[in-house]
Amino acid sequence: MADQPHILTGFHFTKATLASFSERCKIIGQMDNPTPTAADIPPGTAATVQAIVSTGSVGISDAMMAALPRLSLFCCYGTGYERVDLDAARRRNIMVTHGADANAPDVAELAVGILLASTRRLVRADKMIRRGEWKQRIPNRFGAIAGLTGGRVGILGLGAIGLEVARRLKGFDVEIGYCNRNKRSDVDFPYFPDVMALATWCDYLIVCLRSDSSNRHIINADVLKALGPRGHVVNISRGWAVDEAALADALRNDVIEGAALDVFDEEPYTGTELLELDKLVMTPHFGGGTQHAQRRMTDLVCRNLDNHFAGKPVVSPVPELRDWANSKDAPRPR
Repeated sequence: MADQPHILTGFHFTKATLASFSERCKIIGQMDNPTPTAADIPPGTAATVQAIVSTGSVGISDAMMAALPRLSLFCCYGTGYERVDLDAARRRNIMVTHGADANAPDVAELAVGILLASTRRLVRADKMIRRGEWKQRIPNRFGAIAGLTGGRVGILGLGAIGLEVARRLKGFDVEIGYCNRNKRSDVDFPYFPDVMALATWCDYLIVCLRSDSSNRHIINADVLKALGPRGHVVNISRGWAVDEAALADALRNDVIEGAALDVFDEEPYTGTELLELDKLVMTPHFGGGTQHAQRRMTDLVCRNLDNHFAGKPVVSPVPELRDWANSKDAPRPR
């Protein structure tokens, strides 16, 4: 339809998701660069682009916003928005939305899965059998395994994903504690005022933080040391929450016992330092990669697109822009 809003995509969406976007918008281009700049805007489209649907790990810079004079909406497919310049967006009258809680159950499911993989040495055991090294039964081949039962799990960030993680962990007979920006009144878990206090208390630390620049390398060498030699850390939030160099050093020198990452500072991960660490379980940022999560996130993006281009408040603005999204000064299509 000639009057459909023009959008760009900055992520490799499924055919079904693209079909949903196409029902309400005209997709006029795709940007393949994982860190796009104004040079990646498809030729001939800059003057007409009204919205971009991408991810927070791809993001958008001030320079790219400046190159798109009609841009009024940036939709993050998923929870994160860490590489979106929010100050520039507000200054340039561009609304930013995200996936909010749409993939929380699925990400929590993976968090528990890779925690088990790390603590029970599942990947290492699988490789051992495939290499033909299981020639006799040897107790404690990978060292004494504590198991989750009776352990203490610390959740750093008790938002939607953190709550879903806690809900799933209750069946493992563990103690659960948390650190959050503010103490919650709707849970009875022990509250810790900072990450150092939480790491000192717990055996297993799961990072579920909201992604923003204030959390960069919050899991550093000091936190890992506080977690201790039987500790494990799991990150399913955003890669930059963990200092990867400090983590590699901690694993090599037995500062902690193990770790599991679904997210990395740069994605795709192209480094080599982490690849050599048998005590590290890695998955390619697919916590929200289930069919159920994809449907929920697609639906949320579509609702944001529909509302914005109908002149209504968007459904899920990023937290920093919620006040603006519901005001009379909120961005309008142009």
